Amino acid sequence: MRSIVVLFALCVFGISASAQKIYSVDAEYKAQVKVYVVDAEYKADLLVYKENAEYKAGDNDGRWYFVDAEYKAKKKIYFVNAEYKAELKIYFVDAEYKAGWKNTSKKHLMY
Repeated sequence: MRSIVVLFALCVFGISASAQKIYSVDAEYKAQVKVYVVDAEYKADLLVYKENAEYKAGDNDGRWYFVDAEYKAKKKIYFVNAEYKAELKIYFVDAEYKAGWKNTSKKHLMY
């Protein structure tokens, strides 16, 4: 029983450690989440900081690293051109400490 618990913990840790490696797909039907970039922080569900290195990718905390290949991503997103089409509204921030959820009811979308 103990080994099952340890194995489960390792799997969960492994999944969450890479949860914010993002790939932007070129078609809506390929995406797991449809995203719209809003023009003001207060309109966003999630404040996103774009990391410059893969190892800095966050744990569903708004720190995203955009990978260069679909197979490397934990989440595939598609940027829609209208707010009403989006499942998740984001705003890109200029500092890592500003990243985070403003609407935690949408947090499940990025797990």
